[in-house]
Formats: sequence, C-alpha cells, structure tokens
Amino acid sequence: MNLEIITPDKKVFAGEANAVTLPGSEGQFQVLNNHAPLVSALDRGNVVIDVNGAKQTLVIDGGVVEVLNNKVLVLAEAVL
Repeated sequence: MNLEIITPDKKVFAGEANAVTLPGSEGQFQVLNNHAPLVSALDRGNVVIDVNGAKQTLVIDGGVVEVLNNKVLVLAEAVL
C-alpha cells in the first residue's frame, strides 16, 4: 500500500509499506493492504512503519489518518 506522512512543514515519509501501526484516539490500530476505508483521529504516540520486515518508528503529536483504496494518508501535527 502507498503511505504518506505529512506535517505542516514537510513530507516525512512517502512510499510503499506492508503495514503501519498508528496511535488512534481510542487506542492503537494497524492498517494492512486492502484495509477497509477509514478516517480516524490520532493521538500523540508512535507510528510504526513496516517495509518488507524493516520497521521504522516515528513519534507524532496527533493528527488524522485517511485510508482509501490502498492509500494511507497521515496528516500529523508534528513529528517529534
């Protein structure tokens, strides 16, 4: 799936990912390929990106995520 993580200042990540784990406002959740469409608020916490088994972790200060047609767009307030 295609993942983009954007802050007001810059694009932090853009590329293909196998999975992404996000800090939702109601708890942590994971998005995989072919996930159902979704929009969710995000709290401060870790975003874990899995690219072919290699994991990268970013800490965000909240935001929103949209999942649609194997595209995941994270609008983060800031990456800490």
